[in-house]
Amino acid sequence: MGVARIGLTVSQIRRAIILGGLLLIPAGRAAGATLPTVTHQGRPYVELRRLADSLNRAGLEARPSSTRARLRFPGHVVTFTRNWAQILVNNTPVVLDAPVRVRRGVWLVPESFVGRVLPRLTAGVSVAAAPAAARAPTPEVVLEELRFRSYPSFTRVVLETSGLLAYRVEQPGPKEARIRLIGLAATAQVEEIRDGFVGEVRVERAGGDALLRVVFEGTAGTVRASTLADPHRLVLEFTRPTEPGPPQEEVAPLRTLVLDAGHGGHDSGALGPTGLMEKELVLDVTRRAAKLAEERLGVRVLLTRDADAFVALRDRTSFANRARADLFVSIHANAHRQAMTDGVETYFLSSEATDSEARQVAAQENGVVQLESASGRGGAPKDIVKTILWDLAQSEFQTESSRLAEIVHDSMTQSLRIGNRGVKQAGFYVLGGAAMPAILIEIGFITNPKEERRLRDPRHRDEIARAIVAGLAEYKRNWDQRVRAAGEPSLTKTR
Repeated sequence: MGVARIGLTVSQIRRAIILGGLLLIPAGRAAGATLPTVTHQGRPYVELRRLADSLNRAGLEARPSSTRARLRFPGHVVTFTRNWAQILVNNTPVVLDAPVRVRRGVWLVPESFVGRVLPRLTAGVSVAAAPAAARAPTPEVVLEELRFRSYPSFTRVVLETSGLLAYRVEQPGPKEARIRLIGLAATAQVEEIRDGFVGEVRVERAGGDALLRVVFEGTAGTVRASTLADPHRLVLEFTRPTEPGPPQEEVAPLRTLVLDAGHGGHDSGALGPTGLMEKELVLDVTRRAAKLAEERLGVRVLLTRDADAFVALRDRTSFANRARADLFVSIHANAHRQAMTDGVETYFLSSEATDSEARQVAAQENGVVQLESASGRGGAPKDIVKTILWDLAQSEFQTESSRLAEIVHDSMTQSLRIGNRGVKQAGFYVLGGAAMPAILIEIGFITNPKEERRLRDPRHRDEIARAIVAGLAEYKRNWDQRVRAAGEPSLTKTR
Protein backbone atom coordinates (compact mmCIF):
# COMPACT_ATOMS: atom_id res chain seq x y z
CA MET A 1 0.00 0.00 0.00
CA GLY A 2 1.75 3.12 -1.21
CA VAL A 3 2.09 6.13 1.09
CA ALA A 4 2.65 9.77 0.15
CA ARG A 5 3.13 12.65 2.56
CA ILE A 6 2.06 16.20 1.88
CA GLY A 7 3.50 19.06 3.91
CA LEU A 8 2.14 22.59 3.48
CA THR A 9 2.72 25.76 5.40
CA VAL A 10 -0.24 27.73 6.68
CA SER A 11 0.35 30.46 4.10
CA GLN A 12 0.38 27.84 1.32
CA ILE A 13 -2.86 26.38 2.61
CA ARG A 14 -4.54 29.78 2.71
CA ARG A 15 -3.28 30.56 -0.79
CA ALA A 16 -4.69 27.27 -2.07
CA ILE A 17 -8.07 28.02 -0.51
CA ILE A 18 -8.18 31.56 -1.90
CA LEU A 19 -7.27 30.35 -5.38
CA GLY A 20 -9.84 27.56 -5.24
CA GLY A 21 -7.02 25.07 -5.81
CA LEU A 22 -7.17 21.34 -5.26
CA LEU A 23 -4.21 21.04 -2.95
CA LEU A 24 -5.82 20.39 0.45
CA ILE A 25 -5.55 20.49 4.06
CA PRO A 26 -7.94 22.21 6.43
CA ALA A 27 -7.06 25.62 7.77
CA GLY A 28 -5.86 25.38 11.34
CA ARG A 29 -3.25 22.66 10.83
CA ALA A 30 0.19 23.38 12.18
CA ALA A 31 2.87 24.53 9.75
CA GLY A 32 4.83 21.64 8.32
CA ALA A 33 2.30 19.02 9.47
CA THR A 34 1.75 16.04 7.18
CA LEU A 35 -1.29 14.00 6.25
CA PRO A 36 -0.52 10.60 4.67
CA THR A 37 -2.44 9.22 1.74
CA VAL A 38 -2.88 5.55 0.90
CA THR A 39 -3.42 3.97 -2.49
CA HIS A 40 -6.46 1.72 -2.75
CA GLN A 41 -7.49 0.17 -6.08
CA GLY A 42 -5.20 2.63 -7.84
CA ARG A 43 -6.70 5.77 -6.26
CA PRO A 44 -5.38 8.04 -3.48
CA TYR A 45 -7.31 7.93 -0.20
CA VAL A 46 -6.98 9.47 3.26
CA GLU A 47 -7.80 7.65 6.48
CA LEU A 48 -10.89 9.31 7.92
CA ARG A 49 -9.63 8.96 11.50
CA ARG A 50 -6.39 10.80 10.68
CA LEU A 51 -8.38 13.49 8.91
CA ALA A 52 -10.65 13.97 11.94
CA ASP A 53 -7.62 14.19 14.24
CA SER A 54 -6.19 16.95 12.03
CA LEU A 55 -9.27 19.16 12.47
CA ASN A 56 -9.94 21.45 15.41
CA ARG A 57 -12.78 20.27 17.69
CA ALA A 58 -13.82 17.49 15.32
CA GLY A 59 -15.82 14.43 16.29
CA LEU A 60 -16.01 11.19 14.31
CA GLU A 61 -18.55 8.36 14.31
CA ALA A 62 -17.05 5.61 12.16
CA ARG A 63 -17.40 2.02 13.26
CA PRO A 64 -15.91 -0.64 10.97
CA SER A 65 -19.24 -2.48 10.81
CA SER A 66 -21.40 0.57 10.10
CA THR A 67 -22.84 1.50 6.74
CA ARG A 68 -22.34 5.22 7.40
CA ALA A 69 -19.78 7.42 9.12
CA ARG A 70 -20.23 11.02 10.29
CA LEU A 71 -17.57 13.71 10.65
CA ARG A 72 -18.61 16.64 12.80
CA PHE A 73 -16.70 19.89 13.24
CA PRO A 74 -17.88 23.43 14.03
CA GLY A 75 -20.78 24.32 11.77
CA HIS A 76 -20.66 21.17 9.65
CA VAL A 77 -21.75 17.54 9.55
CA VAL A 78 -20.42 15.34 6.73
CA THR A 79 -22.01 11.91 6.20
CA PHE A 80 -20.09 9.21 4.33
CA THR A 81 -21.64 5.96 3.05
CA ARG A 82 -19.40 2.98 2.44
CA ASN A 83 -18.97 2.05 -1.23
CA TRP A 84 -20.70 5.23 -2.44
CA ALA A 85 -19.13 8.30 -4.09
CA GLN A 86 -21.95 10.59 -2.96
CA ILE A 87 -21.59 12.18 0.47
CA LEU A 88 -23.84 14.58 2.37
CA VAL A 89 -22.40 17.90 3.53
CA ASN A 90 -24.95 19.43 5.91
CA ASN A 91 -27.61 17.35 4.07
CA THR A 92 -26.46 18.64 0.66
CA PRO A 93 -25.39 15.89 -1.80
CA VAL A 94 -21.80 16.21 -3.04
CA VAL A 95 -20.29 13.72 -5.49
CA LEU A 96 -16.62 12.73 -5.17
CA ASP A 97 -14.47 11.17 -7.86
CA ALA A 98 -14.31 7.78 -6.12
CA PRO A 99 -16.41 5.85 -3.60
CA VAL A 100 -15.75 5.84 0.13
CA ARG A 101 -14.19 2.54 1.20
CA VAL A 102 -13.68 0.55 4.41
CA ARG A 103 -10.47 -1.49 4.24
CA ARG A 104 -9.55 -3.82 7.08
CA GLY A 105 -11.84 -1.88 9.37
CA VAL A 106 -10.40 1.52 8.43
CA TRP A 107 -12.62 4.14 6.79
CA LEU A 108 -10.96 5.70 3.72
CA VAL A 109 -12.18 8.84 1.93
CA PRO A 110 -11.01 9.93 -1.52
CA GLU A 111 -8.28 12.54 -1.49
CA SER A 112 -10.58 14.71 -3.58
CA PHE A 113 -12.71 15.32 -0.47
CA VAL A 114 -9.69 16.72 1.35
CA GLY A 115 -8.57 18.70 -1.66
CA ARG A 116 -11.83 19.94 -3.12
CA VAL A 117 -14.53 20.00 -0.46
CA LEU A 118 -12.84 20.51 2.89
CA PRO A 119 -10.99 23.75 2.04
CA ARG A 120 -14.28 25.37 1.06
CA LEU A 121 -15.90 24.30 4.31
CA THR A 122 -13.05 25.60 6.46
CA ALA A 123 -13.10 28.83 4.43
CA GLY A 124 -16.83 29.22 5.05
CA VAL A 125 -17.88 28.70 1.40
CA SER A 126 -21.09 26.76 0.74
CA VAL A 127 -20.52 23.61 -1.27
CA ALA A 128 -24.05 23.85 -2.66
CA ALA A 129 -24.13 27.45 -3.81
CA ALA A 130 -20.52 28.53 -4.28
CA PRO A 131 -20.10 30.90 -7.24
CA ALA A 132 -18.55 29.47 -10.37
CA ALA A 133 -15.33 31.42 -9.76
CA ALA A 134 -14.89 29.70 -6.41
CA ARG A 135 -15.19 26.21 -7.86
CA ALA A 136 -12.05 24.33 -8.77
CA PRO A 137 -11.63 24.08 -12.53
CA THR A 138 -12.81 20.71 -13.86
CA PRO A 139 -12.95 19.23 -17.37
CA GLU A 140 -16.24 19.60 -19.20
CA VAL A 141 -18.60 16.71 -18.44
CA VAL A 142 -20.61 15.46 -21.42
CA LEU A 143 -23.80 13.38 -21.44
CA GLU A 144 -22.93 10.21 -23.35
CA GLU A 145 -26.13 8.20 -22.94
CA LEU A 146 -29.58 8.56 -21.41
CA ARG A 147 -31.41 5.27 -20.81
CA PHE A 148 -34.32 4.04 -18.74
CA ARG A 149 -36.07 0.87 -17.64
CA SER A 150 -39.48 0.25 -16.09
CA TYR A 151 -39.99 -2.14 -13.17
CA PRO A 152 -43.19 -3.08 -11.34
CA SER A 153 -42.60 -0.63 -8.46
CA PHE A 154 -40.23 1.96 -9.90
CA THR A 155 -38.76 3.47 -13.05
CA ARG A 156 -34.99 3.81 -13.34
CA VAL A 157 -33.36 6.60 -15.37
CA VAL A 158 -29.60 6.43 -15.93
CA LEU A 159 -27.37 9.21 -17.23
CA GLU A 160 -23.95 7.97 -18.31
CA THR A 161 -21.43 10.82 -18.51
CA SER A 162 -17.84 11.35 -19.54
CA GLY A 163 -16.76 12.31 -16.03
CA LEU A 164 -17.85 12.94 -12.47
CA LEU A 165 -21.23 14.72 -12.42
CA ALA A 166 -22.50 16.92 -9.62
CA TYR A 167 -26.26 17.24 -9.28
CA ARG A 168 -28.97 18.73 -7.09
CA VAL A 169 -32.59 17.61 -6.68
CA GLU A 170 -34.66 20.79 -6.96
CA GLN A 171 -38.14 21.77 -5.85
CA PRO A 172 -40.47 19.62 -7.97
CA GLY A 173 -43.38 20.83 -10.04
CA PRO A 174 -46.93 19.53 -9.42
CA LYS A 175 -46.47 16.55 -11.75
CA GLU A 176 -42.73 16.41 -12.34
CA ALA A 177 -39.32 15.98 -10.74
CA ARG A 178 -36.40 18.27 -11.49
CA ILE A 179 -32.72 17.44 -11.14
CA ARG A 180 -30.09 20.08 -11.91
CA LEU A 181 -27.02 18.58 -13.59
CA ILE A 182 -24.29 21.00 -12.62
CA GLY A 183 -21.93 21.95 -15.43
CA LEU A 184 -23.19 19.19 -17.75
CA ALA A 185 -22.79 19.75 -21.49
CA ALA A 186 -25.86 18.26 -23.13
CA THR A 187 -28.15 19.11 -26.02
CA ALA A 188 -31.89 19.25 -25.47
CA GLN A 189 -33.61 15.90 -25.89
CA VAL A 190 -36.87 14.16 -25.01
CA GLU A 191 -37.32 10.44 -24.26
CA GLU A 192 -40.85 9.05 -24.12
CA ILE A 193 -41.36 6.29 -21.54
CA ARG A 194 -45.17 5.96 -21.17
CA ASP A 195 -45.06 3.06 -18.71
CA GLY A 196 -48.18 4.10 -16.81
CA PHE A 197 -46.10 6.06 -14.29
CA VAL A 198 -43.48 8.20 -16.05
CA GLY A 199 -44.61 9.93 -19.22
CA GLU A 200 -41.35 11.35 -20.51
CA VAL A 201 -37.89 12.53 -19.57
CA ARG A 202 -36.58 15.88 -20.84
CA VAL A 203 -33.03 17.26 -20.83
CA GLU A 204 -32.94 21.05 -21.15
CA ARG A 205 -30.28 23.73 -20.98
CA ALA A 206 -30.33 25.85 -17.81
CA GLY A 207 -27.62 28.48 -18.02
CA GLY A 208 -24.26 26.76 -17.57
CA ASP A 209 -25.98 23.60 -16.37
CA ALA A 210 -28.49 21.11 -17.70
CA LEU A 211 -31.88 20.35 -16.18
CA LEU A 212 -33.47 16.91 -16.16
CA ARG A 213 -37.26 17.06 -15.99
CA VAL A 214 -39.17 13.84 -15.35
CA VAL A 215 -42.86 14.27 -16.21
CA PHE A 216 -45.28 11.84 -14.54
CA GLU A 217 -48.46 10.59 -16.14
CA GLY A 218 -50.39 10.77 -12.85
CA THR A 219 -49.35 11.25 -9.24
CA ALA A 220 -45.67 12.14 -8.87
CA GLY A 221 -43.35 9.60 -7.30
CA THR A 222 -40.42 9.94 -4.94
CA VAL A 223 -36.84 9.96 -6.23
CA ARG A 224 -33.74 8.19 -4.96
CA ALA A 225 -30.45 9.30 -6.51
CA SER A 226 -27.04 7.63 -6.43
CA THR A 227 -23.82 7.74 -8.40
CA LEU A 228 -21.69 4.95 -9.82
CA ALA A 229 -18.22 5.05 -11.31
CA ASP A 230 -16.36 3.27 -14.11
CA PRO A 231 -18.16 4.47 -16.16
CA HIS A 232 -19.60 7.53 -14.41
CA ARG A 233 -23.37 7.27 -14.01
CA LEU A 234 -26.12 9.11 -12.20
CA VAL A 235 -28.83 6.59 -11.33
CA LEU A 236 -32.29 7.96 -10.53
CA GLU A 237 -35.03 5.64 -9.29
CA PHE A 238 -38.57 7.02 -9.21
CA THR A 239 -40.82 4.98 -6.93
CA ARG A 240 -44.48 4.59 -7.79
CA PRO A 241 -46.95 5.99 -5.23
CA THR A 242 -48.53 3.36 -3.01
CA GLU A 243 -52.11 2.74 -4.04
CA PRO A 244 -54.83 1.19 -1.89
CA GLY A 245 -55.40 -2.41 -2.78
CA PRO A 246 -56.55 -5.76 -1.44
CA PRO A 247 -55.03 -6.96 1.82
CA GLN A 248 -51.51 -8.25 1.37
CA GLU A 249 -50.64 -11.88 1.84
CA GLU A 250 -49.52 -12.54 5.41
CA VAL A 251 -45.82 -13.22 5.73
CA ALA A 252 -44.66 -15.96 8.04
CA PRO A 253 -41.30 -15.79 9.82
CA LEU A 254 -38.32 -16.90 7.80
CA ARG A 255 -38.56 -20.66 7.45
CA THR A 256 -36.73 -21.79 4.32
CA LEU A 257 -33.22 -20.94 3.18
CA VAL A 258 -31.66 -22.09 -0.10
CA LEU A 259 -27.86 -22.27 -0.26
CA ASP A 260 -26.37 -22.50 -3.72
CA ALA A 261 -22.84 -23.90 -4.20
CA GLY A 262 -21.57 -22.41 -7.45
CA HIS A 263 -20.45 -24.43 -10.47
CA GLY A 264 -20.18 -28.27 -10.29
CA GLY A 265 -19.82 -31.26 -12.60
CA HIS A 266 -18.05 -30.41 -15.85
CA ASP A 267 -17.92 -26.76 -14.72
CA SER A 268 -15.00 -26.60 -12.27
CA GLY A 269 -15.16 -22.82 -11.81
CA ALA A 270 -11.95 -20.96 -11.02
CA LEU A 271 -8.72 -22.86 -10.46
CA GLY A 272 -6.07 -22.07 -7.85
CA PRO A 273 -2.28 -22.07 -8.46
CA THR A 274 -1.89 -25.55 -6.95
CA GLY A 275 -5.07 -26.98 -8.45
CA LEU A 276 -7.79 -26.19 -5.89
CA MET A 277 -11.09 -26.15 -7.79
CA GLU A 278 -13.78 -23.64 -6.96
CA LYS A 279 -16.57 -26.22 -7.36
CA GLU A 280 -15.08 -28.44 -4.61
CA LEU A 281 -14.25 -25.56 -2.26
CA VAL A 282 -17.68 -23.91 -2.37
CA LEU A 283 -19.57 -27.20 -2.05
CA ASP A 284 -17.66 -27.99 1.15
CA VAL A 285 -18.25 -24.49 2.59
CA THR A 286 -21.93 -24.64 1.60
CA ARG A 287 -22.43 -28.00 3.32
CA ARG A 288 -20.81 -26.65 6.50
CA ALA A 289 -22.99 -23.53 6.40
CA ALA A 290 -26.13 -25.63 5.84
CA LYS A 291 -25.45 -27.77 8.91
CA LEU A 292 -24.82 -24.70 11.09
CA ALA A 293 -27.90 -22.89 9.77
CA GLU A 294 -30.19 -25.83 10.56
CA GLU A 295 -28.75 -26.04 14.09
CA ARG A 296 -28.71 -22.32 14.93
CA LEU A 297 -31.44 -20.67 12.88
CA GLY A 298 -34.18 -23.23 13.22
CA VAL A 299 -34.96 -23.07 9.52
CA ARG A 300 -35.24 -25.60 6.74
CA VAL A 301 -32.09 -25.48 4.60
CA LEU A 302 -32.10 -26.74 1.02
CA LEU A 303 -29.11 -27.08 -1.30
CA THR A 304 -29.26 -26.58 -5.06
CA ARG A 305 -26.59 -29.28 -5.26
CA ASP A 306 -25.19 -31.63 -2.62
CA ALA A 307 -22.77 -33.46 -4.91
CA ASP A 308 -20.35 -32.80 -7.75
CA ALA A 309 -23.15 -32.26 -10.28
CA PHE A 310 -23.77 -29.59 -12.88
CA VAL A 311 -26.86 -27.44 -12.30
CA ALA A 312 -27.89 -24.88 -14.91
CA LEU A 313 -28.06 -21.32 -13.59
CA ARG A 314 -31.76 -20.91 -14.36
CA ASP A 315 -32.55 -24.12 -12.48
CA ARG A 316 -30.98 -22.86 -9.25
CA THR A 317 -33.44 -20.05 -8.61
CA SER A 318 -36.30 -22.08 -10.11
CA PHE A 319 -35.59 -24.66 -7.42
CA ALA A 320 -35.72 -21.95 -4.74
CA ASN A 321 -38.97 -20.55 -6.15
CA ARG A 322 -40.65 -23.96 -6.18
CA ALA A 323 -39.59 -24.48 -2.55
CA ARG A 324 -41.09 -21.07 -1.66
CA ALA A 325 -37.77 -20.14 -0.09
CA ASP A 326 -37.39 -16.97 1.94
CA LEU A 327 -33.72 -16.33 1.10
CA PHE A 328 -31.31 -17.42 -1.64
CA VAL A 329 -27.54 -17.31 -1.03
CA SER A 330 -25.09 -18.32 -3.78
CA ILE A 331 -21.52 -19.07 -2.66
CA HIS A 332 -18.53 -18.68 -4.98
CA ALA A 333 -14.76 -18.08 -4.96
CA ASN A 334 -13.25 -15.20 -6.89
CA ALA A 335 -10.48 -15.06 -9.48
CA HIS A 336 -8.26 -12.24 -10.76
CA ARG A 337 -5.43 -11.94 -13.28
CA GLN A 338 -3.35 -10.19 -10.59
CA ALA A 339 -2.30 -13.01 -8.28
CA MET A 340 -2.08 -10.88 -5.12
CA THR A 341 -5.65 -9.56 -5.30
CA ASP A 342 -7.45 -10.60 -2.13
CA GLY A 343 -10.57 -10.02 -0.07
CA VAL A 344 -14.24 -10.88 0.20
CA GLU A 345 -17.07 -9.15 -1.66
CA THR A 346 -20.83 -9.61 -1.67
CA TYR A 347 -23.23 -8.87 -4.53
CA PHE A 348 -26.90 -8.28 -5.13
CA LEU A 349 -28.59 -8.03 -8.50
CA SER A 350 -28.82 -4.79 -10.44
CA SER A 351 -28.78 -3.90 -14.12
CA GLU A 352 -26.28 -1.14 -13.25
CA ALA A 353 -22.98 -2.67 -12.11
CA THR A 354 -21.12 -0.82 -9.36
CA ASP A 355 -17.98 -0.55 -11.50
CA SER A 356 -16.05 -2.34 -14.24
CA GLU A 357 -14.62 -4.89 -11.80
CA ALA A 358 -18.11 -5.84 -10.62
CA ARG A 359 -19.21 -6.13 -14.24
CA GLN A 360 -16.24 -8.41 -14.98
CA VAL A 361 -17.03 -10.68 -12.02
CA ALA A 362 -20.63 -11.00 -13.22
CA ALA A 363 -19.47 -11.74 -16.76
CA GLN A 364 -17.16 -14.44 -15.42
CA GLU A 365 -19.94 -16.11 -13.41
CA ASN A 366 -22.48 -15.65 -16.22
CA GLY A 367 -20.10 -17.42 -18.60
CA VAL A 368 -21.24 -20.70 -17.05
CA VAL A 369 -24.29 -20.69 -19.34
CA GLN A 370 -21.92 -21.41 -22.22
CA LEU A 371 -21.46 -24.86 -20.66
CA GLU A 372 -25.16 -25.61 -20.36
CA SER A 373 -25.40 -27.03 -23.89
CA ALA A 374 -22.94 -29.73 -22.81
CA SER A 375 -25.45 -30.94 -20.23
CA GLY A 376 -28.35 -31.08 -22.64
CA ARG A 377 -29.83 -27.71 -21.64
CA GLY A 378 -29.65 -26.26 -25.13
CA GLY A 379 -27.80 -23.17 -26.30
CA ALA A 380 -27.01 -20.27 -23.99
CA PRO A 381 -28.92 -17.02 -24.35
CA LYS A 382 -27.42 -14.75 -26.97
CA ASP A 383 -27.36 -11.81 -24.57
CA ILE A 384 -27.17 -12.80 -20.91
CA VAL A 385 -27.48 -9.26 -19.57
CA LYS A 386 -30.62 -8.68 -21.63
CA THR A 387 -32.07 -11.88 -20.19
CA ILE A 388 -31.45 -10.57 -16.69
CA LEU A 389 -33.00 -7.20 -17.45
CA TRP A 390 -36.16 -8.75 -18.79
CA ASP A 391 -36.59 -10.92 -15.71
CA LEU A 392 -38.35 -8.52 -13.37
CA ALA A 393 -38.94 -10.84 -10.42
CA GLN A 394 -35.88 -9.80 -8.45
CA SER A 395 -36.52 -6.06 -8.83
CA GLU A 396 -39.20 -6.26 -6.14
CA PHE A 397 -36.65 -7.58 -3.66
CA GLN A 398 -33.71 -5.31 -4.44
CA THR A 399 -33.92 -3.32 -1.20
CA GLU A 400 -34.08 -6.46 0.93
CA SER A 401 -31.28 -8.04 -1.10
CA SER A 402 -29.12 -4.98 -0.46
CA ARG A 403 -29.86 -5.17 3.29
CA LEU A 404 -29.10 -8.90 3.37
CA ALA A 405 -25.83 -8.34 1.49
CA GLU A 406 -24.70 -5.61 3.92
CA ILE A 407 -25.44 -7.68 7.03
CA VAL A 408 -23.81 -10.89 5.79
CA HIS A 409 -20.83 -9.00 4.38
CA ASP A 410 -20.26 -7.14 7.65
CA SER A 411 -20.36 -10.44 9.52
CA MET A 412 -17.72 -11.93 7.24
CA THR A 413 -15.35 -8.96 7.29
CA GLN A 414 -15.55 -8.69 11.08
CA SER A 415 -14.99 -12.41 11.66
CA LEU A 416 -12.39 -13.26 9.02
CA ARG A 417 -8.86 -11.92 8.67
CA ILE A 418 -9.44 -10.93 5.07
CA GLY A 419 -9.65 -7.80 2.96
CA ASN A 420 -12.97 -5.99 2.66
CA ARG A 421 -13.85 -5.33 -0.99
CA GLY A 422 -17.33 -4.11 -0.16
CA VAL A 423 -20.93 -4.76 -1.14
CA LYS A 424 -21.51 -4.34 -4.85
CA GLN A 425 -24.20 -4.79 -7.44
CA ALA A 426 -24.07 -6.35 -10.89
CA GLY A 427 -26.12 -8.38 -13.36
CA PHE A 428 -25.68 -11.95 -12.15
CA TYR A 429 -27.75 -14.40 -14.18
CA VAL A 430 -28.02 -16.83 -11.24
CA LEU A 431 -29.80 -14.17 -9.14
CA GLY A 432 -32.12 -12.93 -11.87
CA GLY A 433 -35.06 -15.26 -11.38
CA ALA A 434 -35.18 -15.34 -7.59
CA ALA A 435 -38.60 -14.35 -6.16
CA MET A 436 -36.97 -13.58 -2.79
CA PRO A 437 -34.02 -11.59 -1.42
CA ALA A 438 -30.93 -13.06 -3.09
CA ILE A 439 -27.18 -12.45 -2.79
CA LEU A 440 -23.95 -13.88 -4.16
CA ILE A 441 -20.86 -14.14 -1.92
CA GLU A 442 -17.30 -14.34 -3.25
CA ILE A 443 -15.54 -15.86 -0.20
CA GLY A 444 -12.00 -15.14 -1.35
CA PHE A 445 -9.63 -15.18 -4.32
CA ILE A 446 -8.70 -18.74 -5.18
CA THR A 447 -6.09 -17.36 -7.60
CA ASN A 448 -4.14 -15.74 -4.75
CA PRO A 449 -1.53 -18.29 -3.53
CA LYS A 450 -1.83 -17.13 0.09
CA GLU A 451 -5.63 -17.21 0.05
CA GLU A 452 -5.66 -20.56 -1.72
CA ARG A 453 -3.62 -22.04 1.15
CA ARG A 454 -6.11 -20.69 3.66
CA LEU A 455 -9.07 -21.89 1.60
CA ARG A 456 -7.65 -25.42 1.69
CA ASP A 457 -7.67 -25.37 5.51
CA PRO A 458 -10.80 -27.04 7.00
CA ARG A 459 -10.62 -24.68 9.99
CA HIS A 460 -10.78 -21.63 7.73
CA ARG A 461 -13.70 -23.15 5.83
CA ASP A 462 -15.48 -23.56 9.17
CA GLU A 463 -14.79 -19.89 9.95
CA ILE A 464 -16.27 -18.83 6.61
CA ALA A 465 -19.40 -20.95 7.19
CA ARG A 466 -19.82 -19.58 10.73
CA ALA A 467 -19.44 -15.99 9.49
CA ILE A 468 -22.07 -16.50 6.77
CA VAL A 469 -24.53 -18.11 9.20
CA ALA A 470 -23.91 -15.40 11.82
CA GLY A 471 -24.87 -12.80 9.20
CA LEU A 472 -27.98 -14.76 8.24
CA ALA A 473 -28.93 -15.02 11.93
CA GLU A 474 -28.61 -11.24 12.32
CA TYR A 475 -30.74 -10.67 9.22
CA LYS A 476 -33.36 -13.07 10.53
CA ARG A 477 -33.47 -11.23 13.88
CA ASN A 478 -33.94 -7.92 12.07
CA TRP A 479 -36.66 -9.41 9.86
CA ASP A 480 -38.58 -10.79 12.85
CA GLN A 481 -38.23 -7.51 14.77
CA ARG A 482 -39.61 -5.47 11.87
CA VAL A 483 -42.57 -7.80 11.51
CA ARG A 484 -43.35 -7.63 15.25
CA ALA A 485 -42.86 -3.84 15.41
CA ALA A 486 -45.37 -3.31 12.62
CA GLY A 487 -47.94 -5.48 14.36
CA GLU A 488 -48.42 -7.23 11.05
CA PRO A 489 -46.12 -8.60 8.33
CA SER A 490 -44.10 -5.79 6.73
CA LEU A 491 -42.76 -7.77 3.78
CA THR A 492 -44.83 -9.46 1.12
CA LYS A 493 -43.56 -12.46 -0.78
CA THR A 494 -44.88 -12.74 -4.32
CA ARG A 495 -44.94 -16.26 -5.63
